[in-house]
Amino acid sequence: MDRLYHNIIRQHFKSDNQMVFLTGPRQVGKTTISRTILDEPLITYLNWDVKEHRAEILKGAISIGNYLNLQRAQETQKLIVFDELHKYKNWRDFLKGFYDLYKNDIKIIVTGSAKLNVYNQTGDSLMGRYFPYRVHPLSVAELIRTRVPSTIISSQQCIDEDKFESLWNFGGYPDPFLKNNAMFTRRWCKLRYNQLFKDDIRDLTQIHEVAQLEMLAELLKHNSGTLVNYTDLSNKIDVGVNTIKRWITALKNFYFCFTIKPWHKNIQRSLLKEPKIYLWDWVEIKDTGMRVENFVACHLLKAIHFWNDMGFGDFGLYFIRDKEKREVDFLVTKNEKPWLLLEVKNSGKQSLSEHLYRFAGQLNPEHVLQAAFNLPYENIDCFSYKKPVIVPLKTFLSQLV
Repeated sequence: MDRLYHNIIRQHFKSDNQMVFLTGPRQVGKTTISRTILDEPLITYLNWDVKEHRAEILKGAISIGNYLNLQRAQETQKLIVFDELHKYKNWRDFLKGFYDLYKNDIKIIVTGSAKLNVYNQTGDSLMGRYFPYRVHPLSVAELIRTRVPSTIISSQQCIDEDKFESLWNFGGYPDPFLKNNAMFTRRWCKLRYNQLFKDDIRDLTQIHEVAQLEMLAELLKHNSGTLVNYTDLSNKIDVGVNTIKRWITALKNFYFCFTIKPWHKNIQRSLLKEPKIYLWDWVEIKDTGMRVENFVACHLLKAIHFWNDMGFGDFGLYFIRDKEKREVDFLVTKNEKPWLLLEVKNSGKQSLSEHLYRFAGQLNPEHVLQAAFNLPYENIDCFSYKKPVIVPLKTFLSQLV
C-alpha cells in the first residue's frame, strides 16, 4: 500500500541531498517504504542483522562505493538503504564517511526500530548530513489521503466506515490492519511482543531482568492515560524507583510507549512533574475509555512529529492538570504557546467540560474542542470555530495527518 511516508521521502530527495533517517516501531513499515519508493534495480539494501550484509558494511565506505560503481559517471542516482544500522558500534563514523564521499552520487536512507540516538557511542556529529522522519502507524487521515500536506490542518473528509472499524479494532500497523482478522492480530501482537523483549531490549540494552520488564509493560497496558506513579510501580515489581524510570525510558526508546508532560505555564497550582503514559499500539488496551484516549494520543503524536519533522514549526504535546485534579486531556502547543486544547469523550451526549472552559480562559488557545468518539462524521471544519465546541472525533482526526 502507498503511504504518506513514500511521498515524504520522494519529496525530500527532489529538493535535498541529506540522508533520510527513518525511525519508528518494529513492523510499522520502514523497510517496505524504503524499498518501494524507487524502481527496484536502483536500490541496494543492506541489513545489519544479515551476516553477509554486515560483512559488507564492515569493509567500509570505499568498499561499498566500489561495489556500487559510484566512481563511474551515471545518469540516475542510486538509492542505498541501511537497515538497523544503529546496532553497529561505529555507525555514526561509518555514515559520516560514506556520506561525505558519495553524497552527490547516491541517495541514502537509514532505518531503525530503536531511536537512532540510543546507541551513539562516538562524539562525532552528523549534524547537517541528515533529516529525521518518524514513521507512525496508520491513522484516520493517512487512510484518507497520502499526499504530503502543505499546511498543518487539512480539509475534513469522511473515512470509509469499514476502514475506521479496522483501524480501531486491529490497530494502525499495516499487517494486522490489512488482514482485518482477530486471530491473526492476536498472533501478530504476541510475536511482535516477544521480538521486542527477547530480541531488541534484552540483546541491545543492559537490562537482564526481562521477566520483570514484561511485568512492567503489562501494568502499563492497564494504566494508559493515567499519571505515572513510579513508587507504586516499583512496589508492585519489587525494584527501585530509579530502575522503573530507566526501564520506562527503554520502553519509550523501543517504541512500546510514550509519555506526555503536564503544561504548567499560566496554570495556577498546576501539576509539575508526573507524566501520563500511552502505548504506541492502542489494540493492547482493553478498556474502551482508555483506548479512545490512547487512540487520540497516538494521532496527536503522529501529527506533531510530522509538523516538526517537516519544519512547520515547533509543536509540543502536553496535558493540563492542577492540584485540585481538574484536568483536560491534551494541549498542543505551537512555538511554545498554547494552540489547541482538546478534551476527549466517548459520547457526544456529554456536555462541554467545565475544566475545558476553565483552562481555555487561562490559556487562551486558538482552538478549544471536545471530540466525541461515538458521533458520526459531519462535514464541518473543526478548526474554524472561535469558541469551545463539541465535534465528531472522526471529523477532527481526518484533519490531522
